[in-house]
Amino acid sequence: MLDVVIVGAGPVGLFMGVILLQQGHRVRIVERRPNRSRRSRAIGIHPPALKELDHAGLAPALVASGVRIERGVAYSKGAKVAELPFSGDPDFPFILAVPQPITEQVLEQAVLALDPDAIVRGATVREFSDDGGTVSVLADSPSGALAYTSRLLLAADGAHSMIRRRLLPGLSVRSYPDCYLMGDFIDSTGHGDDAVLYLEPDGIVESFPLPGHIRRWVVRLGVPARSPTAAGLAALVEARTGVVVDPDSSTMLSAFEVQSRLAKRMVHGRTVLLGDAAHEISPIGGQGMNLGWLDAAALAPIVDSSLKGEAVGVRLREFEEKRRRAASRASLQAGLNMALGRPLHPAIMASRNLLFAHALELPAVSALVERRFTMR
Repeated sequence: MLDVVIVGAGPVGLFMGVILLQQGHRVRIVERRPNRSRRSRAIGIHPPALKELDHAGLAPALVASGVRIERGVAYSKGAKVAELPFSGDPDFPFILAVPQPITEQVLEQAVLALDPDAIVRGATVREFSDDGGTVSVLADSPSGALAYTSRLLLAADGAHSMIRRRLLPGLSVRSYPDCYLMGDFIDSTGHGDDAVLYLEPDGIVESFPLPGHIRRWVVRLGVPARSPTAAGLAALVEARTGVVVDPDSSTMLSAFEVQSRLAKRMVHGRTVLLGDAAHEISPIGGQGMNLGWLDAAALAPIVDSSLKGEAVGVRLREFEEKRRRAASRASLQAGLNMALGRPLHPAIMASRNLLFAHALELPAVSALVERRFTMR
């Protein structure tokens, strides 16, 4: 019998697996995809998550593979509005930008170094049941049906979690009037390692550095992009910011709409929801992956104690309450980030930008905003 079955081999499931394997537990990570995704969506790793990754020995490889974003700069109509240093954390005075495939590769290698058989790919979980003492998991795979029995089941299977749908079938969804088009291109801006926000009347344009002289562009749209193209995104970037982007250099393109789900309960008997399976929030602000990692780091010592036979009911309730509050804060911050990027009349935007710039000149305000953007 296994100690833990984790459903989902994304960043959160893999990190959870690393920690539990380091504690000496028997773990299987069941993933429906036959191979790691090559799509780079989540890129930002914030200081609190870097600290937890560092505790597991994972931060050095990620830092070596990424770009340290030490400040953000805001522009509007070609003029600098304000800048914000990300230097408040003494250990990690930056936000780290790493393409998600690299992050998953580092985490997967750490898992396999601890147990070469821990990850089971190409297996789709169809059923699970909790008899009060163990959890049974049934999955389909190309080689046939797979059956696992474990003491605990951890669901890190993302925003469309099958396990969450079974446990919380009526969980409400909140939709937002925000749609985005995102892509990665060769960086021709001269902004180096700065994150840049272009606060423009037609909607925000965000820009983040990535390794290999690549820059990610995210453009706020009024309606969903049904047939997105690199040329179309490049044209939007140039129209709003004046920056010329080479569409032929595109390495990733994605269009997305925004919705959120916040589960009131993460713990369901011997099953626990983690990350996007428990709290899907807007990706604007880059908090979702980090939130899931912090879920995992908070849960791991409780799981360890439980598997050693200790009573953990009180600790689980405290975990659930703290992580729910953290998710609510992150969701609120993401909502504020989206509101900042919505279209405004040019005169109103100019006044707002001026107020924003003056506010950031106050050390107390600057420190508060920095803490919010870096999840500290």
